[in-house]
Amino acid sequence: MADQLVPAGLLEKADKILFVAHLALGDFTYMQNCFRAFAETYPHIRMHLWVDEVRRTADASKWDHLSKYSLYDWVKSCGLFDKIYDRTYSPALYKQSILQAQQEQYPIVVSFAVLRRHLYAELVRKLSPNGFVVGQKKRVRLLDIRKHLAYRKLNAHIPAYSASDLNGRHISAIYAGWFEQLFGFTIPEERRFPYVDIPQEWQQRARKDLRQAGIPEGSKLVFLNAFSKSEERSWPLERMIELALRMREREEWRDAHFIINCVPEKLVQARRLFTEGADGLHLFSADENFFQLPATLALCSLVVSVETAIMHLANAVHVPVIALMRQTSPEWIPIDAVSSRVLSVKTRKGWVTEISMDDVLVEI
Repeated sequence: MADQLVPAGLLEKADKILFVAHLALGDFTYMQNCFRAFAETYPHIRMHLWVDEVRRTADASKWDHLSKYSLYDWVKSCGLFDKIYDRTYSPALYKQSILQAQQEQYPIVVSFAVLRRHLYAELVRKLSPNGFVVGQKKRVRLLDIRKHLAYRKLNAHIPAYSASDLNGRHISAIYAGWFEQLFGFTIPEERRFPYVDIPQEWQQRARKDLRQAGIPEGSKLVFLNAFSKSEERSWPLERMIELALRMREREEWRDAHFIINCVPEKLVQARRLFTEGADGLHLFSADENFFQLPATLALCSLVVSVETAIMHLANAVHVPVIALMRQTSPEWIPIDAVSSRVLSVKTRKGWVTEISMDDVLVEI
């Protein structure tokens, strides 16, 4: 690819590169393959990763929670990055991280940030005052001087994509396309399928936790997730619990046990809704380590989830999934069309709550 954004000569000489992203678990589920392909194509370049915390705050009471973001467990264990900047959740630590990065004198910095793109254009230039820096760029109004000046700091840019120009592309294809534009190599479709290398200790821990919950070895398991970070993508927990009870009325699910996923801040509320273990319902929260989640998913026969990373991780561990989605992000449907069923709301801006329990039961 002759017109790649990062010059081939620069890549030949570079000893390291810094990638900047406000990563979520869903992003890394598909970007991991891209980073792996980069490592294989340019084995002489050490990869560093800046995980920017968009929830950065001066409120010290929130730092402990932000510092334990489960994504960090995954990126640290994947073996792709020599250095990870994961302390960007407070203003002071953010400034310290910038100083550390400047001392590295990165020859290349690439931002994949798709929110507040002009701010990340400013950041990558700050991280590498003399390096080759690339970021996302969006069209700017004529008089929006700050954004014009910010984008002028970039040596090259990745055009922003919008829902109107997707042409049916999956997010994995979009990410692969970014790397092709940047570095001149292609990632074939079969190498875009997500994967999770679950450490043996967490596989054993998942089985142990199930036994301690009173679930017999070899039981049929169903993982149910009603929670998303945004209300419009969430389903009522009460409805998900009722779904489990309705499924147990069917012969094929009569002896199944249902793992009810719950975010830590909702555990007290969830415990009021049912008695732990009764009717085969068990609360679950990956509150210690990221790998608790995929290790548990891998033991299940079915996953029912709203639009969040769980439905992508279900694909990664090869478990059938029923995904409840809005229409606003079609590029984020589960990648495994064979083992995934997608239930979408009927209106363009409708919330996931529009999907009824009967709609889901028809698909099971």
